[in-house]
Parts: sequence; C-alpha cells; structure tokens
Amino acid sequence: MRDPLAEPSDLIRSVSRALRVLESVGRAPKGLTVKQIARRCELTVATTYHLVRTLAYEGYVIRREDGTYIVGLEVADRYRELVTAFRGPPPVGEALRRAAADTGWSHYLGRFVGGQVAVTAVAEGPRSPYLEDLVPGFDEGAHATALGKSLLATLTAEQRFRYLREYGMRPFTSATLTTTEAFEADLAAGDRRGMQLELGQFRQGVACAAVLVTPDKDIERRVVLACALPASEMMTSARVVRAKLLTVARAVADGIAADT
Repeated sequence: MRDPLAEPSDLIRSVSRALRVLESVGRAPKGLTVKQIARRCELTVATTYHLVRTLAYEGYVIRREDGTYIVGLEVADRYRELVTAFRGPPPVGEALRRAAADTGWSHYLGRFVGGQVAVTAVAEGPRSPYLEDLVPGFDEGAHATALGKSLLATLTAEQRFRYLREYGMRPFTSATLTTTEAFEADLAAGDRRGMQLELGQFRQGVACAAVLVTPDKDIERRVVLACALPASEMMTSARVVRAKLLTVARAVADGIAADT
C-alpha cells in the first residue's frame, strides 16, 4: 500500500503508471484488455495503450491472440535475480539444502528487507507440509510465523508495537495471536526456550521453529533460520528440532561470515 504522504517531489509519473499497469496485469492470471487495465488503474485508454506497448516491447507483458495481456517472462527473470540476491553466498544455500535433505524438514531464512520481515531463502524438505506462501519475498504474517517472531524479538517493545500496529495481526487460523499482550508473552516464552515457536498459528496442522543466526546493530543484517514440520511431530521433538536448528544456524553464519 503506497503512502500518499511519502510521495517524492521528483516522482516520475510515467514510471509509476507503468508499474501500476504491471501490477494490475499480474493480479489477473486470465489476462486483461487495455480497456480493463485502464479502468483498474484509473488511466485513459490512450495512456494505457502507450504504457502497455512499452511494457510488451521490454518483455514485461505479453499480448495474446485474444487481445488480452499477461505477465511476461522478464518478470520471472527479475524474480530469479531477487532470489539469488536474497539467498546470499553459495555456502548458505548449500547449508539450507543439506539441512532439508538430512532432516526432511523445509528450512527458511528470513531478515528485515526495507523494514519488513521477509522470507529470503527456502529449501524444501519431503517431510514438511508444503507451504505455498512461504517463498522468497513473502512479507506477511510476521506475528504468525516463528521466522517473523524471531526477527521481531530482536526489536525493542516499542519498535515491535509500531510494527504490529502498521502491518496488523490478522488471524490466519483460530490459533493466531491477535493481541500485542499475547504476542509479547509468546516471545518471552520463546526467549526462555531458546527458540521461537508456533503451532498451527499460520497454517492448521503445521508448526514452525526459528532461531537467530546473526545478531547485528543494523536490523537489515539480522538473519534468522526457521524450519517447518507437522505440528504433531513438533510437540514430541522440540528439543531435537532446536538442536538441529542451532547446528544449521552455525553453518549459515559461517557461510555469511566467509562472504564479508
């Protein structure tokens, strides 16, 4: 959601409009006509036509035979570049993949990106339920994931309050914590446990655990490691999960350190 009060004085309107067009096309997998795009973006048809032609030329949208436009392959290329940049040096990706193969659990890295909690790397494990939302770039539900909790736990109470007030605490399941009081108590329990945890708070029947990999004064350099597994397995294996996470966290930290 764009903040109109934060709009820069030197905003290039044509670039802003082109991005709005691209976003609208991206939200419509069946495609949109120029008139439909114009309506959704509140632009004239003539302006929309010029923007769509430019985006099509650059490969960011594709015109189909029925006259509708869909997202182009250049967007996929940019996403691959984003994933590579987020993942970090090769040893980090190797540590994640090895952990997923050894344990069977999906492993995730997360950090603050532009002030928001985001998933930055993923290695899928065969024993973990598939979580289609948790892909690199996912930046929602920090209050409902162990990854998000682990990062938010590095903030002051006032910083957390402002974060949760800005991004909200929507319920993903009936177990999701939706008050700051309950959330603070949960973080305190995680600190005592030495591992942040959630059981069915993001997805019914799924549990997630997370530990801090690298603390840093710069919040955007703080990294956390998380894994997901069936909630029933977490309830009987929490200590084992913590031990394995800490081992992987050390490998990830070494990989990050070697690159600096």
